[in-house]
Amino acid sequence: MIGLYILGAVLLFGAYKVLRGVYFIRKAKRLEAEVALIEARTEATQAHTAELKAERKAREAAEVVALGFVAEEDLDTENALPVPPERTAALDAVRSGDWEAGAAYVEAAAADWEERWQRVRVLSEVAAEDDSWLLAWRAARPSDATAALVNADTGVKVAWNVRGGQRGSDTTQEQFRLFHELLVKAQADTHEAQRLADPADPVPYMVEQPIGQGLGYAHEQYGELWARIVERDPKVLSAHTNALQYWCAKWRGSHELALAFALESAASGKPGELLSLLPLAAYVEQELHEPELKPETFFKEPEIAAAVDAALVDLAAADPGDWRAVRLRHMLAWFLFWQDRDAEAVEQFRHIDGYIGAMPWYYSPRSRYVYARNWAVREVTPGL
Repeated sequence: MIGLYILGAVLLFGAYKVLRGVYFIRKAKRLEAEVALIEARTEATQAHTAELKAERKAREAAEVVALGFVAEEDLDTENALPVPPERTAALDAVRSGDWEAGAAYVEAAAADWEERWQRVRVLSEVAAEDDSWLLAWRAARPSDATAALVNADTGVKVAWNVRGGQRGSDTTQEQFRLFHELLVKAQADTHEAQRLADPADPVPYMVEQPIGQGLGYAHEQYGELWARIVERDPKVLSAHTNALQYWCAKWRGSHELALAFALESAASGKPGELLSLLPLAAYVEQELHEPELKPETFFKEPEIAAAVDAALVDLAAADPGDWRAVRLRHMLAWFLFWQDRDAEAVEQFRHIDGYIGAMPWYYSPRSRYVYARNWAVREVTPGL
């Protein structure tokens, strides 16, 4: 009898456990359904919010474009300013095999070393894709200093293309190996170009600057290269910006060394020579390298505000036709935006708008330029 009682109790307890289990399963299913409903409502709300934000952004962008600014999708991210017709003609000619047109294009720069550097660079970019016209040039004129210069710079361009623009941690060992080999070859070609060059020409030594950066020249060795450049021309803006990259923390220096170099460069320039660009570039590099720095506060620091004021004075004294001024205008637009000097920022945006292939924009997506520009325009335009 007792056994039957115990058996009944066990069965009842088992049934209770089964029923209780069924209850919790059903409750869990109800809870899961409620959670799914809440998640669906949340997703719908987020989607609606995103849709409203997108509509507002599109409306604001259209309002800015209606004022004469360029739409985001039409911005040129490759060039800092409109491409001169003579450059387009020269590049089209060399692509068709007319190396003499390329030679004439570079030689037309004469002793304007900044212009000569820029013309060599664009020819090298073409040759890095197809150098058949350059090989023909070198075969026809083996001792041509300009051909040797373009050849050396093409080697540099190819090496950096192999490495790519990603961080070192994202670059493969094979890329590094080829990069090093190609730079060593380019170094030999650069020394040949230096031997053939006009003794007054700093450009063959400028071509060696990214080689020193990539191969890791010691500070003393790079200093010797820099001395060869400035003894030929101490005011070539691109030589200074190239050197700043070497002295940056991400390459062979530090923030302190980069800023010291930038301030020295700026101090060496007279109003209108545009070397005030250097400290601004150094501050951009520092802000990008140190994630704890916030541009809305960092770029408002007194020393940076003073550097911006000095750059505005420098720009005002520059030749209005000097295309190098555009490089400074790009930087000023960015700094003035962060310093809440919106009317001054808009003035710079009006000069540069449409072409954003320049520092600081090429460190950020196109949308960052549009955000800064549109914000400044809305701030100074009543009714927007």
